[in-house]
Amino acid sequence: MSECCVVLVSPRDPNNIGACARAMVNFGLSDLRVVKPFAPVWREATSAVGAADLMKNAAQLESLDEALADCTFSLAATALRNRRVEQEVITLPKLNERLETLPAAKVALVFGNEKTGLANEDIERCDAILNIPTVAKQPSINLAQAVILTCYELSRRSGFTPLRTVAAPKDQPTDAQRELFLAAVENLCEKVDLRNDLSRRQRQDFLRHALDRHPLSTVQLFFLKTLVERLNQRL
Repeated sequence: MSECCVVLVSPRDPNNIGACARAMVNFGLSDLRVVKPFAPVWREATSAVGAADLMKNAAQLESLDEALADCTFSLAATALRNRRVEQEVITLPKLNERLETLPAAKVALVFGNEKTGLANEDIERCDAILNIPTVAKQPSINLAQAVILTCYELSRRSGFTPLRTVAAPKDQPTDAQRELFLAAVENLCEKVDLRNDLSRRQRQDFLRHALDRHPLSTVQLFFLKTLVERLNQRL
């Protein structure tokens, strides 16, 4: 898997830089390179929540050439509005697919400033175009938002380990096992006159609905079924 760095060319707003850094930390990127930042105190952005170390260690460079020196492939993020480009155009949903074709090396994701985006010469300096699909009426995206979207897309690659994952589904009981449990509960209801205002069918539908809303594993259902059967035996 290729490693990715984020390159910001002449960013103007420190808080945009901080938001970019925060997005990188959220999705496991750690190499931030800033070319000619507009503000002298850009490392102090309050928006870099949880990304103070990344901001502190970000490289401040004087040219895009310096930022790309150790990279083998670079993508210029642009909306393509009123631009003629000769390079390959890669839309964001296809980014990971394209990166899989590259040898394991350093890839640069290059973003321009908030006001004008990347200059033509910066775009031409890169190997390919990264385009985030938008509606024609509003083709441009805020710098920080563009970086967040790109970092999220990168997190969908294999090898990304999120802090939390969806729990594996429980071992689900079969329909026959559920029906045995319902029959045991129905027997208990009749013995103790529980919800006798309902018919047998209505009580079973009530319990089925409860099980659907709060699924039990096979082990949990077996435990409750055994408990109900023991109660039935004692009554």
